[in-house]
Amino acid sequence: MLEKNVQNFIGCDADYSDSKIVLFGAGFDGTTSFRPGTRFAPSAIRSESFGIETYSPYQDRDLTDYSYFDSGDLELPFGSVTRTIADISVRTDIILSDGKIPFMIGGEHLVTFGAVMAVKEKFEDLYIVHFDAHADLRDDYLGQKLSHACVIRRCHELVGDGHIFQFGIRSGDRDEFIFAGEHTEMHRFNFDGLDETVEKLKNKNVYLTVDLDVLDPSVFCGTGTPEAEGVSFGELRKAVTLVCRELNIVGCDVTELSPHYDQSGVSTAVACKIIREMLLAMS
Repeated sequence: MLEKNVQNFIGCDADYSDSKIVLFGAGFDGTTSFRPGTRFAPSAIRSESFGIETYSPYQDRDLTDYSYFDSGDLELPFGSVTRTIADISVRTDIILSDGKIPFMIGGEHLVTFGAVMAVKEKFEDLYIVHFDAHADLRDDYLGQKLSHACVIRRCHELVGDGHIFQFGIRSGDRDEFIFAGEHTEMHRFNFDGLDETVEKLKNKNVYLTVDLDVLDPSVFCGTGTPEAEGVSFGELRKAVTLVCRELNIVGCDVTELSPHYDQSGVSTAVACKIIREMLLAMS
């Protein structure tokens, strides 16, 4: 059984045995290609979460009405990408083996691959819903196949064609968009088509990965690779609520906050509220 972390995300201080959803942090940015700093996100999110309320007026629900467990951050070996992915996979597998839902707080987006590896071992017929500004479908980046720019390509190798649904994508090289046209279902720029995707994935096992740079950088500038344009906070909140409420989420993550690039703290507060809304919608 996992031990409770000293500092928890607000409202996530229940006992492990009582909790269906288990949080853990994967603060890794070893393959970040532009501005590093996502390794600091999990601890910043926990600390700043106490600046928001446990109650969501959007859903009329309160975190204190449910049981969530925060198992703390993994101590990841920053010099080894393969060890990092393996450690994330092991923590995810422990949570799954106890019949619980892993909720990972990244970290750069590559951390998703470690979690998906473990989830795919348990749920053979797995689907991925991916919110992001970037396609993340490169076969390699600067010769490296394990990179945040390649994470969804590596996940595709696990789940196959027709199992990945991408939304908000507005950046990538030409080959990524060609690959998406042949192997994933990509919805560019916004969440158009999400309602239809949710209907299609009813009763399926779904992993949700949210790269917060899907947001407009005027809303969320605290990220390593900001992309102009993007969705609003309200659009993302409604999208994650819909997916988490209506689908069978067997694992999820929120990634790519780099807190020190937004000294106002707004980006971290946005991340905290998205996590709160996801937790409540999954309950």
